Amino acid sequence: MSVSEMFAALQGALGQDQDIREEIRKVVQALEQTAREILTLLQGVHQGPGFQHIPKKCQKAREHFGTVRTQMESLKTKFPADQYYRFHEHWRFVLQRLVFLAAFVVYLESETLVTREAVAEILGIEADRERGFHLDIEDYLSGVLTLASELARLAVNSVTAGDYARPLRISTFINELDSGFRLLNLKNDSLRKRYDGLKYDVKKIEEVVYDLSIRGLSKEATVGTGGEK
Repeated sequence: MSVSEMFAALQGALGQDQDIREEIRKVVQALEQTAREILTLLQGVHQGPGFQHIPKKCQKAREHFGTVRTQMESLKTKFPADQYYRFHEHWRFVLQRLVFLAAFVVYLESETLVTREAVAEILGIEADRERGFHLDIEDYLSGVLTLASELARLAVNSVTAGDYARPLRISTFINELDSGFRLLNLKNDSLRKRYDGLKYDVKKIEEVVYDLSIRGLSKEATVGTGGEK
């Protein structure tokens, strides 16, 4: 094979790779749009009246995740199944955002932490790497850390809305989350930096709880709910 023939073959391979990336980019853009729609919907819970409509907002968000599953099915067809990590950077950010949104919905519904397997089911992908297009553990953890920041904000806005019991429950949840992350040996630089931000979320929520305590509102909230949710 001559040099010109070699480079012609390389150009063909490059062109094919660029075509794949362009097809992936189109689907990722659609996923990003759906993620924005879900986020816009859920942001309503931070407003006073929004607390009264949490179940409806979660139900509507679940409907949007139906669109996400369809888009994920399309994404899976755009590249060779054995080259997940070759193209992973294209959808990594939006996948982490979708993990956060799924985790936020589940928290609003049950005040529990969604499992990686449950998130994968919500998104219509696999939890196990061996089964194909899957939810990488680090992407799951990144989404959960974003949830922590969102809950810190929710704790503040709950007080504004007159819901004094919710910040106490959020505080308990975030402290359990922090304890869980302390068990992990995080070596990924990006994820480690994200985790370092968790301590600020913990501190922010602790300040909210402390403020409620000195104002006598935390005791009132506990009595008002019978010590339960």
